[in-house]
Amino acid sequence: MRRLRKTKIIATLGPASSGADSIEALHLAGADVFRRNFSHGEHKDHEERAAAIRALEEKTGRPIGILADLQGPKIRLGTFENGSVILTNGAKFRLDLDETPGNQDRVCLPHPAVLESLEDGSILLLDDGKLKLTVAKAGADFVDCKVSVGGKISDRKGVNIPNALVRMSPLTDKDRRDLDFALSLGVDWVALSFVQRPEDIAEIKKIVAGRAAVMAKIEKPAAVETLSGIIDLADAIMVARGDLGVEMPIQEVPSIQKRIIARAREAGKPVVVATQMLESMIAAPVPTRAEVTDVANAIYDGTDAVMLSAESAAGEFPLEAVAMMNDIAEETEKDPMYRSVIDAKHGTLEATTADAISAAASQVASTIGAAAIVTYTTSGSTALRAARERGETSVLVLTPALKAARMLALVWGLHCVHTSDAKNFAEMVDKACKISFAEGFTRPGDRVVIMAGVPFGTPGSTNILRIAWVGEQ
Repeated sequence: MRRLRKTKIIATLGPASSGADSIEALHLAGADVFRRNFSHGEHKDHEERAAAIRALEEKTGRPIGILADLQGPKIRLGTFENGSVILTNGAKFRLDLDETPGNQDRVCLPHPAVLESLEDGSILLLDDGKLKLTVAKAGADFVDCKVSVGGKISDRKGVNIPNALVRMSPLTDKDRRDLDFALSLGVDWVALSFVQRPEDIAEIKKIVAGRAAVMAKIEKPAAVETLSGIIDLADAIMVARGDLGVEMPIQEVPSIQKRIIARAREAGKPVVVATQMLESMIAAPVPTRAEVTDVANAIYDGTDAVMLSAESAAGEFPLEAVAMMNDIAEETEKDPMYRSVIDAKHGTLEATTADAISAAASQVASTIGAAAIVTYTTSGSTALRAARERGETSVLVLTPALKAARMLALVWGLHCVHTSDAKNFAEMVDKACKISFAEGFTRPGDRVVIMAGVPFGTPGSTNILRIAWVGEQ
């Protein structure tokens, strides 16, 4: 199951793709990682889907990643006496902690931490930005607002606060329960919603304690402002364009997306572009031309993965959506301009032996026309460095750690094989040549560039670069 593209595909599982047969079909069509959205479904549902993915993994012999996406705090209004009201432009409107059903003048906002974070001039966006309130006076347990953009508002609609740092943890009690359960299932990635500061990542990493890799979802303006610190602490980044497009001027989202991808690539951290990539395929068998271009642009920028949400989880054409994403990626990467764009955005190397070896391997492979770069890794760090190079030569990752292989399924250009580690130089070369041939990367007479470290089996010890010929197998 060698992919003919380097960009990876994440498919969200849901009612439209919950059965074992559906999961297998999506994987064969191109899904490399499956996302479980913990905003929906019971724990039993998540357990059954995880079991189906692991069974498929055993059947195909290919490592498959599982991403658990935590819901995060959902800031919502309370209820209204008659279910809804019409707010007119310029009217006064109060948000408070009184749980009495609201009316034309006020409604409950049952989040004390949110009210405490607001100040005069703060903006509140209701119902995905359809209505806009401006805080005129902030009290201890209320805010008086002016309706800047009015309209109909009904029970429990969502609230976004774009220009305030909300002093609340991104982990709710529900998230903590979901996180414990997801980790018990052995998920490979955990995505954290509502990230605002690097401290949010530190909080969840302390709980996860290395049992999974942590992905920071960038969907708040505060996260964009503290992006460098978040990238430093997170294991990967997701450009979550849904809420980002609500809380920031929508015309700024494309440039922010490009900035996030560039910074993540510079840091050698995997980056995912998500939300509404093929949105029309929820109800149509083919996407719009604009959507195809949107996906291709993310791939031209060098994103590690592109993600399908409702398209594969609840849409009418989940299989077609994954296949289309696969086709777009393959076609984009064939374009000669793709290589020139990717090569023009090369990150600065760190002054480490591992970075030097990774850069040299990419250069040597290109110079001698090697069929593949074979990298041995235990923790996954060597493979991440190889991916950071965004080289033209295929990268085959050999690892004795199945957990690392599953985690790396998300990463650009990596084809992972779970195998025992080499014990000496001769076995290192022999295993690299045999597996590269068996996986379809090489033929007899081809050359491979091998990266490894001694002592063998020691994480983070990459210090060897070897060129080998592939003989008759």
